[in-house]
Amino acid sequence: MQSPNGAHVVILGTGGTIAGIGADPDDHVGYRSAQIGIQALLAGIPALADRPLEAEQVAQIDSKDMDFATWQRLAHRIAHHLERAEVAGIVVTHGTDTMEETAYFLQRVLAPAKPVMLTGAMRPASARDADGPRNLEHAVRLASDGRVAGVCVVMAGRAWPAASVRKRDARELDAFDAGADGPMAHIDDRGVELVRVGASNPQQPPLGLAAIAAPPSDWPWVEIVFNHAGASGLAVDLLAARGVRGWIAAGTGNGSLAQPLEAALVRAARSGAVVWRCSRCADGSVVDTADRELATSPVDGAARSRVELILRLLNVAKSADCG
Repeated sequence: MQSPNGAHVVILGTGGTIAGIGADPDDHVGYRSAQIGIQALLAGIPALADRPLEAEQVAQIDSKDMDFATWQRLAHRIAHHLERAEVAGIVVTHGTDTMEETAYFLQRVLAPAKPVMLTGAMRPASARDADGPRNLEHAVRLASDGRVAGVCVVMAGRAWPAASVRKRDARELDAFDAGADGPMAHIDDRGVELVRVGASNPQQPPLGLAAIAAPPSDWPWVEIVFNHAGASGLAVDLLAARGVRGWIAAGTGNGSLAQPLEAALVRAARSGAVVWRCSRCADGSVVDTADRELATSPVDGAARSRVELILRLLNVAKSADCG
């Protein structure tokens, strides 16, 4: 099915490699991210020239520097545009480093009934074989298609659901997957081929913008700690004393933790911090055992688990404020 050219799509720019510039068109590493504005980026893609697009620069950062303030601002701008009846969908240009975290955050906060597509690039805009223009064109196609709802990541001709997408490769153009879940759709010059129809993520009610209304400086401090050979609990003890409110323990295998690290995390939990255990493995869920004192994360993956815990702690604080 060919996406209708009449569908109104809003493009929100946040920077990233897709807006990056380097001196050498054959150098895919030595460049500066977030250099081109979203209007200029769109102007360089002839395939999008006849579409009714609207563009807005929300941020201009390398996504390794993504922060709570930008998340908060982006969620508000997406919600604003989604409320407009004429808007069919949203596309967010974003760096790939933290794209999976932003996608999960937006899905949990907004759970949009319209499509919200995050896309980016593995090569800068100055590269001779830049992949950003095609990724952005594909994201617009899917955002205007009308058959997908919710937040997805669109890269290298495929769309992945926010609930399970992950960056699996540091260099390849086809850098994302979703484990056993597979892609939502395939997109090419002919149009969109859906693999799964309808909502792109598990049906959860949106937390809403009120859940993230606190100033970013007041958002809970949640850290990730990895189990590894020779792991100790020193970092946990030191940071717990500084006020860390939540821990994601990315264990080996089925969430296993070295004894010194586990003991430190148990101390933190008994002192009031929330500690969730997950696995550092790319695939497979953690199965609870009767002898474990630490809770298992309700979602897979350390990065998504951290976002989920931040949002839950924010909701606990909001509920307490409401009495």
